[in-house]
Amino acid sequence: MIRWMLPPALLLLAACSGGDDTSAPEDTATIGPLQKAERAAPDAAIDTDLPAETKTEDAAKPGTEDSGDGSSIPAAIRGRWALKVADCTAKRGTDLTALVIDATNLRFYESHGELARVRSSDAAQILADYKFSGEGQDWDRRVQLELVDNGKTLVRRDQGEGATGEPIRYTRCA
Repeated sequence: MIRWMLPPALLLLAACSGGDDTSAPEDTATIGPLQKAERAAPDAAIDTDLPAETKTEDAAKPGTEDSGDGSSIPAAIRGRWALKVADCTAKRGTDLTALVIDATNLRFYESHGELARVRSSDAAQILADYKFSGEGQDWDRRVQLELVDNGKTLVRRDQGEGATGEPIRYTRCA
């Protein structure tokens, strides 16, 4: 019986031994898992499925506020917004409909959009291309953000492949 088990045991031992003791370059790299890679400039292919012009709604009139510098989201649009007013007071992680906007980012519950290119903007609206990531996926989307109701409501319109096509209304959180 031992004679029959000895050859397979030797083969298993031979298969497990040997090999290089040196590690691959990626095993010793100093790049952490959460470091951000540089993104390539958006290519013209983003524009192929988008309409040439977009509709506008009763926008708040541009006043003395930041009229948009062409490289960031206008100051009047920045802040915390929510589809449900109750999400304005919810603690982080439970605010499922919240949208937080800063100078170059749109932050949703499970995704994040980084400003890639401003198409047009003024104090009360911006039409821009964003690089989105979330839930293990990356995608490009053109988004129009527009203030209405004297700045109390933000209307978001997504354009391009996968967009809903319907305006989405957010309420400004205090």
